[in-house]
Amino acid sequence: MPVPVPRQRAVPAAECGPAQVSAVALPEEAHRDTAALGAALTVLLVEDDPSGALVPDLRDSAGRPIRVRTARNLTEAGRLLTPDVNCILLDLALPAAGCADTEDGDELAVLRQVLELAPRHAVIALTASGDAERGAEAVRVGAQDYLFRDELDSRLLSRAIRYAVERKRSDTAERRLAEGRLRAQENRRLERGLLPTPLLEGAALRFAARYRPGRSRALLGGDFYDAVRTPDGTVHAMIGDVCGHGPDEAALGVELRIAWRALTLAGLCGDDLLGTLQEVLEHERSDEEIFATLCTVDIAPDGRRAGLCLAGHPAPLLIRPGATAVPRLLPFDNNGPALGLLPGARWPRTQVELGAEWSLMLYTDGLIEGRTSPGGPRLGQDGMLDMIHRQLSEGLRGEELLRAAVSEVRRLNGDELTDDVAVVLLDRVA
Repeated sequence: MPVPVPRQRAVPAAECGPAQVSAVALPEEAHRDTAALGAALTVLLVEDDPSGALVPDLRDSAGRPIRVRTARNLTEAGRLLTPDVNCILLDLALPAAGCADTEDGDELAVLRQVLELAPRHAVIALTASGDAERGAEAVRVGAQDYLFRDELDSRLLSRAIRYAVERKRSDTAERRLAEGRLRAQENRRLERGLLPTPLLEGAALRFAARYRPGRSRALLGGDFYDAVRTPDGTVHAMIGDVCGHGPDEAALGVELRIAWRALTLAGLCGDDLLGTLQEVLEHERSDEEIFATLCTVDIAPDGRRAGLCLAGHPAPLLIRPGATAVPRLLPFDNNGPALGLLPGARWPRTQVELGAEWSLMLYTDGLIEGRTSPGGPRLGQDGMLDMIHRQLSEGLRGEELLRAAVSEVRRLNGDELTDDVAVVLLDRVA
């Protein structure tokens, strides 16, 4: 285990001269990475002195010799740059490839070429005594440190190499962490944007939804839902579930939801709508065994009745007002097959009387397939009815009701649900 290093103010590499190398504070991860090196360090010296006399005998912190390879130009450096090389010592006086004279050109051209040649390696720039400005500029360009050629000694150089390697590893880890955070943020923004925004302007209904994907750290799973109001005043709502809950299923669910909205706004409903959605699924799915269940409801403009189509999906829950009212399932005798199972299938449309005041809850099977206790029986639709009845008697409505339902299902199951859960609630108050 490495010895703990006291926390210090980090000195920017560009401010560090040769005498300040040991003052640089490094993250704890960098020290662990260095300890993991195990074998002695290997250094590649790139300078045009064939004897390599510029570098004294070097030892690491354990007293082991630091191996030094010498390249007289960048062509040789490319051949000697094997995976075991930990650090590159670059003489900035070396001419860059293709640049015979740097007097009127880029004084750090050779450094830029080395950084392009070896982006994953630590680099220490060697410059003339007193040319601190050039050395600092080399650090700004990408070197981990700079040293004066004529002031090198074994102790200073050994220490600088070790810290340059650690600093490069730390910088690489920080960059990867930042890139990972950016990717995660982009994925979350993308997934959040793919969740629907119901189009219910002008409808005398209240809408609420609760969504919880089964994938860890995901915002979107294979469940999908949506609700829109067409110009004739009909409110159309749907909820569906693509088998599985990975990213491919989530993408397919989004495609089906978008297709449903477009087809609904175009005037399709019932059997015609589901048949077209099945064609979309068959075209977009990655495997012929993938299917999707679906429940669609179209509520008449007066809000008192609705048409129900089920494609292998659990029937919605109808809740009537009153403290003694018992929630009940809508008819499911005409439940047709899931989308993608039977070519040329048909899906009957059932007319349902809703009444003047009601709540309609659409849900996916993730809500009812959780266990009532770890290893116990599944909650099922009967258990869901009892749970919702009890929560209604406690005065829960709307978002609070959905939040409580999903939370209780998770608690009964042991706080973790492996399947996606989506719940939609439509309320009509006379």
